[in-house]
Amino acid sequence: ARVLFTETAAPKAWINLSDSYRFLKDGSLVWWSERDGHGHLWRFAKGRWSQLTKGPWVVSALVGVDEKTGRLTFTANRDDPLAMQLYALDLAHPAVIKPLGEPEFDHAATMDKAGQTLLVTRSSSTQPPQVYVADAAGQRLAWVEENRLDTAHPLHPYLASQAPAQFGTIKAADGTTLHWKMIAPAMEPGKRYPVLFSHYGGPHAQVVTRGWASPLEQAIVARGFIWFEIDNRGSANRGVAYESQIRHAMGTVEVADQLAGAQYLKTLPYVDAQKIAIYGWSYGGYMTLKMLQANQGVYAAGIAGAPVTRWGLYDTHYTERYLGDPRVVPEVYAKSDALGDAAKIKDPLLLVHGMSDDNVVFDNSTALIAKLQANEVPFEMMLYPGYTHRVGGPKIGPHLWDTIFAFLARHGVTAPK
Repeated sequence: ARVLFTETAAPKAWINLSDSYRFLKDGSLVWWSERDGHGHLWRFAKGRWSQLTKGPWVVSALVGVDEKTGRLTFTANRDDPLAMQLYALDLAHPAVIKPLGEPEFDHAATMDKAGQTLLVTRSSSTQPPQVYVADAAGQRLAWVEENRLDTAHPLHPYLASQAPAQFGTIKAADGTTLHWKMIAPAMEPGKRYPVLFSHYGGPHAQVVTRGWASPLEQAIVARGFIWFEIDNRGSANRGVAYESQIRHAMGTVEVADQLAGAQYLKTLPYVDAQKIAIYGWSYGGYMTLKMLQANQGVYAAGIAGAPVTRWGLYDTHYTERYLGDPRVVPEVYAKSDALGDAAKIKDPLLLVHGMSDDNVVFDNSTALIAKLQANEVPFEMMLYPGYTHRVGGPKIGPHLWDTIFAFLARHGVTAPK
């Protein structure tokens, strides 16, 4: 065995893992790398690298290669940072990239080993996922699931009440463009509406996309709330410099960018600035805690679902990639944890956790509970025995959201009458 090449992380960054590679019959290798600052496809042949794709955008997946024709198929956000499109290029002339999908859709795809037949999944903010078989040129051959929104579709009776998604941008403190998504109820002139400000904020995730979203968003809007979310620095699909700002600094730029989103909301004439509640699960639950600690009085209330509170309790393969070795940089862990500043939480907090969580273990919440109690910080809590990281189902899902809305109502976060 011998080493063909190595990948080295940029300073203050890390190596993102990818399964987008393909050994070709001529002995060369197609390889995904962020060596130029964005996730792109490269070819390694006879000890030399040649770049197949380049630009201020990212390739999300190498879909397939037809070695007979030299056609390489991939998904990327070249033409829209909020949607992954399907593209093809010729290995001999990679500068010419041909779009294969429809621009208003977000795409994912797989391909047969010969690189001749595609299985494509696509969706948009108004069209639930569709699946079809296509040839290598992207021409649809047959529907696997058309999922057409005709009168027989179970969603059809509710289409008239579906509120449209709006997209926009604001600037972070350093001038970086941040993308947001908003869904608003039918609003009456002169009235101001509460906001459920949802967030995740962690690495390897992008919440603001043009793809089909959870029905939860529409259910919340139907209650008279505005749904809002924003992708902060540190989230995915924007390149190394954007994503790596959380290296050794979790709970910093993410919190600042979410605050920028809240400040933007407060400028809108139809938003009730006193009724912006924040909600997050997992890393998003951690974010709720850090946001309440850093920005007292900004948010009317916060819901922290299954939050990481002490990074030493979380998976090492995840945590050490971003925060480093806790034996070497214990101060980074202390600063990133959500326990040290627990006493700074002054606004209403609802803590939710599945007690059998095998991802963010329940010890995270018990550590927070002890810290809050020791500092005489009032909070509310709902625990779900036997539930893991995903709390939901026909009975528990409604119970969870009834609990959340009752909590918000107790603190005055309600829709206008």
